[in-house]
Amino acid sequence: MEPATMAWTAGLVGAGLVYWFVWVMGAAEVKGKRAVDLKMGSITRDKVQDKYTQYWSFFRRPKETATTQASADKVPAFVDTFYNLVTDIYEWGWGQSFHFSPSLPGRSHRDATRVHEERVADLLAARPGHRVLDVGCGVGGPMRAIAAHSGAHVVGITINEYQVNRARAHNRKARLDAQCEVVCGNFMAMPFDDASFDGAYSIEATCHAPRLQDVYAEVYRVLKPGRLYVSYEWVTTPLFRADDPAHVEAIHGIERGDALPGLRRQDEIASIAQEVGFEVVQELDLALPPSLPWWTRLKMGRLAYWRNSLVVRVLTLLRIAPKGVVEVHEMLYETAQHLTLGGETGIFSPMHMVVLRKPADADAEAEESSK
Repeated sequence: MEPATMAWTAGLVGAGLVYWFVWVMGAAEVKGKRAVDLKMGSITRDKVQDKYTQYWSFFRRPKETATTQASADKVPAFVDTFYNLVTDIYEWGWGQSFHFSPSLPGRSHRDATRVHEERVADLLAARPGHRVLDVGCGVGGPMRAIAAHSGAHVVGITINEYQVNRARAHNRKARLDAQCEVVCGNFMAMPFDDASFDGAYSIEATCHAPRLQDVYAEVYRVLKPGRLYVSYEWVTTPLFRADDPAHVEAIHGIERGDALPGLRRQDEIASIAQEVGFEVVQELDLALPPSLPWWTRLKMGRLAYWRNSLVVRVLTLLRIAPKGVVEVHEMLYETAQHLTLGGETGIFSPMHMVVLRKPADADAEAEESSK
């Protein structure tokens, strides 16, 4: 074959691969992100690498990030940075629901995710006419599933303005914008009136709070008396051993790569809820058998990892994606390995469920105590 012909052939093959990987290999869900649309949230292109470096410097020692009030006060800003960095990559590779779910026999990951979300609506007994709060809503995948399943009006809050805009766009595309509302704010100081919600839930979101008490107290405040709050919490389980270096590295890897100021123990959750006034209705680790493994989606093969890595590198080289995307993708891949190990060893659960009730006489007691 002539050199010119070989060069043309190689060029066509290369162009075909780029087209396949970047344009054909689209989003994980029908209305999600494509690889060519990867941004870094609201961070300008020239600041992505710096923001990633600042984030990594802050969270590289997870147990130290919230040991003082000064560092704890910085956590929300760095969580905001984290979601600017990862939101588009999550949508591209994962979909619109940024959480795990137990696998279901013969069902897709998308189906399993929807079932996991609808469980929340059923536990809350949400129905038309109810106003339900999504605490840490992300781009609103669970919100839309719960609104469609229950008929309730769902209000979501997220600290990240880019996610607010993404969620609103998805709500319009799903024709649920009249039923789903999204607010930008800190869930540790929510801009809602007391006793203004008929139910509330959080799905793998409160793990970002330096103090779980602060989130639970806010949810307690905005709930109507007698109403329920359902939360899926990220926790270490009783199988975790602090004297096992492999266990410690896995948990620290999860914390570093997911903007967590320190994972809580499973046995702490109920007592924290009771501390702020909640009654514990139910407590159950949804990751335990007979549930099937939640981490199967993370077990990416070498070919799949190489493909995705190649995509982000090509996009960066072509200046379609900003510098820093490669580093963020690598961080998320390493975090996936730690999460997988946490699941396989049983030392970590992303779905320790608590169902909490605000006492029916809570407001009367509060009024009496204030006299």
